[in-house]
Parts: sequence; C-alpha cells; structure tokens
Amino acid sequence: MAKLKSIYVCSECGHKSKNWMGKCPSCNHWDTMFEELEKGEVNAGSRSVRSEKIKGSILITEVVADEGVRLSTGVKELDCILGGGLVKGAAVLIGGEPGVGKSTLLMQAANWLSKVTGTVLYITAEESLIQLKLRAERLGTLSNNLKVLAENNIENIQRIIEEEHPSVVILDSIQMVYWDVIGSAPGSVGQVRECAATLVAQAKRLNIPIFIVGHVTKEGSIAGPKVLEHMVDVVLQFEGDRFHAARILRAIKNRYGAVNEIGVFEMGASGLIPVDDASKLFLSGRDSGGSGSVVTAALEGSRPFLVEVQALVTDGYPGNAKRQVGGADKSRAQMILAVLEKRAEVTLYDKDVFLNVVGGASLGDTGGDLAIALSIVSSLQDESFNRECVVIGELGLGGEVRHVAQLESRLKEAERLGFKHAIVPKLRKKPAVGIKLIQVDNIDLALREIRG
Repeated sequence: MAKLKSIYVCSECGHKSKNWMGKCPSCNHWDTMFEELEKGEVNAGSRSVRSEKIKGSILITEVVADEGVRLSTGVKELDCILGGGLVKGAAVLIGGEPGVGKSTLLMQAANWLSKVTGTVLYITAEESLIQLKLRAERLGTLSNNLKVLAENNIENIQRIIEEEHPSVVILDSIQMVYWDVIGSAPGSVGQVRECAATLVAQAKRLNIPIFIVGHVTKEGSIAGPKVLEHMVDVVLQFEGDRFHAARILRAIKNRYGAVNEIGVFEMGASGLIPVDDASKLFLSGRDSGGSGSVVTAALEGSRPFLVEVQALVTDGYPGNAKRQVGGADKSRAQMILAVLEKRAEVTLYDKDVFLNVVGGASLGDTGGDLAIALSIVSSLQDESFNRECVVIGELGLGGEVRHVAQLESRLKEAERLGFKHAIVPKLRKKPAVGIKLIQVDNIDLALREIRG
C-alpha cells in the first residue's frame, strides 16, 4: 500500500499545506486548516492505466447529443428548475440549512420516481431506517419500489449500487460518508472530495441519476471544498426561514437548463407543496395601510413575482446608527441609504434603519432598489404611499433611476394582481400592458409621483 503522509487542508477552499497555519493563504479564512492523511504519489511506471489503449478524438459533428427522455420527479417546481426533468446519469447537489426541507423534498420525489422509473435507492448516512419510515408515513410516500439503506462507508455504498443498479440514487448527506483509506474524519475536505468524486463517476458509468445532499456553512454556502460544486452537474440551494411557510429552491448551476431559476414551495403538514402563484403567497396578509410599505416586482431567472418591501426608521445615535437588512443585500441597502442622504437630502445618519422583504422572499436583482428607497422615506416621514402602485427600477449613485431587465413581464405580473399604477424608469418604447405607467428618471421625481 502507498505510504500515507500528513498534510493540512483548508476546509473552505481546499488549499493544501505541509505545515499548519492559522490563516489560509488562499482564501484568508482563519482557523480552517485541518490535518489529513493523504496517499503518497504512486510510481507512475506502476500505473496500469498508462499502458491502457484509449480511444482517439472524434469530430464534434460526429458526437451524438441525445439527452434521452427526462424523468419527471413528480414535483412540478423541481422539474422546472432541472430544465424539464431529471437527466439519466446527472449528479444533483442540494444544499440548505437544517430543517429547511431537503430530505422532505427528496422523499416526495423518491416516492414518485419509484412509481414511474423502477427501484429508487434512498441512502441515509445520518438517520436510522426507523426515522426514514416515520417520515415516509407522515408524508404518505410509502412505496414498494422505494428501497432504503443506512450506511456511511463509501465502499459499501458503491457495492450496493453496483449490485442492485437502481433507477435513481439519493444520498443524504455527503458530509457523513467516509472512505477508510483516508484517515481524516467524515465531513473533512479530503473525505468529501474523494467520496463525491467516486459517486459521481459511478453514476456516470452506470447512467444513474443521483441526488446528493450537502450541508451549508454559517455563511449559507455549501460546506466542503469548492471543487464539490464543480464535480456535479446541477447545484440547487434551498432557501427559507423555518418560521415561514415559504421555501425557495434556487438553481445555482445547471448543465441541463437555465441557472438562477427558482421553485417556490409552501411547507405544510403533508410536506412541501409547489406554489403556482408565488406573488399571492408573498403578498398575503399585506396591511391595508401604514407607512414604510412598498411593493416591487422581483425577477428570478425568467420568473417575475411581486414582493412587499417594509422599512422601519427610528431615532438612533449619531455615529452608532443600526442597519439591519433581511431578504436583501446589506451592502446594496447601505448604498441606497447613502444615495438618499446625498441626492435626495434625506437625513439618515442618526436613524436606525430596519429593512425586510416580507414572507421569506429575497431580492436578488437590482430592480427593487427604488422600492427600498421609497419604503425608507415612507417610514421616515410616517407617510403612507399609493397602495395600488408597484415600484420598479435600479438606483444609480447619482440618484438616477435606471432600466431593469424584462420590465414588461414584471408589469404584466403586477397587472394580473390588480395593481393600477407602476413607477418605472424612462422608457424608449412603451410595453404592451394595460397598467398606467409613471416614468421617472431620478429619485426626487419618484418621491413626488408616488405621493400623488
């Protein structure tokens, strides 16, 4: 057997070093270097793969590009994110905070897939088989074609997959799987990297699609080396607050479809329920009056939906004012506050500002900048703006209101929900919508118009 040597690997970026360091020189994170045992290099002359005969290259025009029939997971929103269904041999990585619904979604998908594709193998490396059975009973997903396995040794997992050859494999989760050859603990950089690589390679060879569940760090990114996301074909991120019913499944990477597409779910007693009308979900319970509330049309991938932006501005202490943001980018919100101070002469340096996107939704694009600015001014002046008006626009550093992508689809969504007016950037060509458009080119004009 090859000689094992000790190295130190960064748990954030995978950087390797012969000696321990308090700060990783690659990603600059502190206390992320952990000791691992790595195999020594095997003599290249002894590798039989060197003497194997391989096929030569071929012309790209000769490549047969056939994805085959996509497999429906039985979950409409999940199929949409995957680009129309699950491709054979695809490796799908799903990440999210504990309790957000990863295992629930996969159990529901496994139940449907087992009925239409054949045997589905659900491998749990964290729970017992009894826990899986109890969840399946609660969700009503007991199927005669759904097999379960409680195992976290990668060699045993590969042997079972090879022998049973299921139609779909689900592994929950990769951070608990280990390989005996590597001396480090499960969840370490080396274990995650090697175990994931062997599983993905096996899935490709046997043409079996595989779902892999991954833990997340405290920053919200998928734990383990970044190479883990490069190995797989699709990376899905589950977002949502466990105290809200709304859940959002976002495609971060997709080799078989569009990225940044989202699926919206509502968590219920019987599991995750796909939401066809996300706008109604996020606007449900909206107050009939009051200051600090503005509605905007967000865009995720090709899907527009309306969300309510709320702001609360109170007296604070100069030099120590609080800035708390939920559902939006904090640095972007701080920039908007600076623009209001400088361009609209709104005094905020001595005010505590709290921003929130209601219902567990999030603003991923800049089309909600103007809505954030107007909600702050509304709360500061304790003035309720036009409730039937939706606000769309990007805010520049000069206080100008800039154009946003797919404005017409956003306006059609607002019109469908019954909004009568829309504050939008200056347009070269009027979109084909029935809603009344109020065109503005700066923040001052937008403030005057929404009061009307």
